[in-house]
Amino acid sequence: MERPRFRAAFLHPRFWPLWLGLAVLWLITLLPYPVLLRLGRALGWLMLRVAGSRRHIVRRNLELCFPALPVAERKRLLRENFASTGIAFFEMATSWWWPASRLRKLAHIEGLEHLRQAQADGQGVILMALHFTTLEIGAALLGQVHTIDGMYREHKNPLFDFVQRQGRERHNLDATAIEREDVRAMLKVLRAGRAIWYAPDQDYGRKQSLFVPLFGVTAATVTATTKFARLGRARVLPFTQERLADGSGYRLVIHPPLADFPGESEEADCLRINQWIEQAVSRLPEQYLWAHRRFKTRPEGEPKLY
Repeated sequence: MERPRFRAAFLHPRFWPLWLGLAVLWLITLLPYPVLLRLGRALGWLMLRVAGSRRHIVRRNLELCFPALPVAERKRLLRENFASTGIAFFEMATSWWWPASRLRKLAHIEGLEHLRQAQADGQGVILMALHFTTLEIGAALLGQVHTIDGMYREHKNPLFDFVQRQGRERHNLDATAIEREDVRAMLKVLRAGRAIWYAPDQDYGRKQSLFVPLFGVTAATVTATTKFARLGRARVLPFTQERLADGSGYRLVIHPPLADFPGESEEADCLRINQWIEQAVSRLPEQYLWAHRRFKTRPEGEPKLY
């Protein structure tokens, strides 16, 4: 896709409310990082009380994935998850607008040698990530030290789409934004030895998925990771990130490439990926994006879970 360009149409009065909101958000990002964390938690507290449908989805997901947890612990996770989501709003803004030097101080990156080794070997990389609430700032921090291409879905509001893409791509001056449905472009990029951020942990429907267990619940799981790795001749490197509890920033970990992947079947690969997802999410459940209806698509004859 071409680089985002400013258009005179963005000055139309219908965009003025969004311009005002963006200006206020930019001013807020000038505050110290600890203050932004506190503001994010306050925003999460407000969201918890007004976002009834999303609150129900988060609560239901926690019930399905952690049935053995005491009710009180699941309630605590619910509160902390909304706090993390509120913080993510300001993390998004800082990743777009903070000076690179200021942003870089928050990064604690491990395993970068796995990316560089693949690049040296001329192999593409599927950077297999997850939808943690920290995904926006995590991608920005990693993008400062290594070019990452990304799957992209255009936002309905053209001004917001412009601001979002400009904010994201400033960390990767030679990065490529690939339409989510453009498989041919993704394979081309992988075969050219580049790295692509890709997350296989959401429900994309029955057509492109297999049903395998996730946290003991049958889940529609995309088979694209296997197809991309095989056809793109790429390595799959799991990638995780976390917001550090001491307020010092973020720990980003690029894990070693999955051995013998793709495996003997797409089903075995999907199960292996879901088992990795379980481990990563169980370690930081409060920072995961539980507001997605992960178990929306059901096998024939099974009742809806939401």
